[in-house]
Amino acid sequence: MSRLLQWLFGRLPIGWLQLTHNRTRFAAAIAGVAFANVLVFVQLGIMNSMAVATLRPYEFFRADIIISAADANALADGGNVARQWMLQALADADVTDGMGLFLANVPWDRGQTDISLTTFGIDPFKPDFIAPEIAADLNLLQVKDAAILDRRARGFSREEAVAIRPQTPLSFETEGRTVTAYTTFSGGGGFGGDGYMLVSDQTFLSLFPARSSAAPDHVLLRIRPGAQADQVSERLRGLISDSSLRIRSYADAMAEDLRYQQTRRPTGVIFGFGVFIGVLVGLIIVYQVLSTDVADHLREYATFKAMGYGQGFFLGIVFEEALVLGVLGFVPGLIIGTTILTVMGKVTTLPLSMTSMMAVSVFVGTIVVSSLSGAIATRRVAAADPADLF
Repeated sequence: MSRLLQWLFGRLPIGWLQLTHNRTRFAAAIAGVAFANVLVFVQLGIMNSMAVATLRPYEFFRADIIISAADANALADGGNVARQWMLQALADADVTDGMGLFLANVPWDRGQTDISLTTFGIDPFKPDFIAPEIAADLNLLQVKDAAILDRRARGFSREEAVAIRPQTPLSFETEGRTVTAYTTFSGGGGFGGDGYMLVSDQTFLSLFPARSSAAPDHVLLRIRPGAQADQVSERLRGLISDSSLRIRSYADAMAEDLRYQQTRRPTGVIFGFGVFIGVLVGLIIVYQVLSTDVADHLREYATFKAMGYGQGFFLGIVFEEALVLGVLGFVPGLIIGTTILTVMGKVTTLPLSMTSMMAVSVFVGTIVVSSLSGAIATRRVAAADPADLF
């Protein structure tokens, strides 16, 4: 390490030598930086999983425009939309087709545990609105009380999921009816439910008899190739009689849902503060270490200062220490953080994983925070008068 730093800085690695002089304090400092990194990694991992889980149900469908109620801040929020607005939308020359989308959570009593399945009611005769990997099995939903089940649902074993096929379906009771799953698709547990289930709109209405076929939760629209979803949405706002409806492109709805989850829902705000606290902890730990080191070597720094060395020389030494602490603290933090996220992902079935973007962001942030701590710690050297220290 000494040779590497000497080559990097072009001088004797004074900062490295000072840090390693007291190996116990050096190890404690690295552990502190690693702890701060782990805290940030875990919070970022949860925030990232929230983003993936929020956008995941949108990936089940293929639409260009979505019509929602005025209070629909998220896919699972808001009131119902009258089907008549879909018929008005179809009057636009660029709108080629529409489909009502029903949405609700249904319980599945698994004996020792209960699973909550976010259930979508769709028209099984409109495969163009469904993702290709699901649309291939859409004809199965034409059977009464048939379902396509999420094989990655929380509390649902892999062995059970693999066994589900049209020849060996799985039946279970929910909402007073028997639902039969004939095949599966890849969904995954989220923050609003343990998994997903797709049924026909008629099966959905039989599960929820109080709901009306004339009032889906959302209306999905397809537009002709070459048409711009934003321009068509703008025209539809003037065409459809109810001005309170939220008529947006499908991409805008996804972005707004994600922003709502991250900035207005308590969970998103809490995880954001968790990242901030992790950064603050790292800043304090590195500053405390560097400040203590500067205080311990203040006489030596004063000697260098009396010999004519400027503030840049001392900043270089402290930045060297900050770089060492940042790099050496990042490595164990990355290993531990990856392990924790992997274990949490397996236990919760949330999409928790370490991404290259997270690793790069935290590494750069660690170096920046460590350098900032070093800059603050050297203020004492700048204010020191060599004559007062001897």
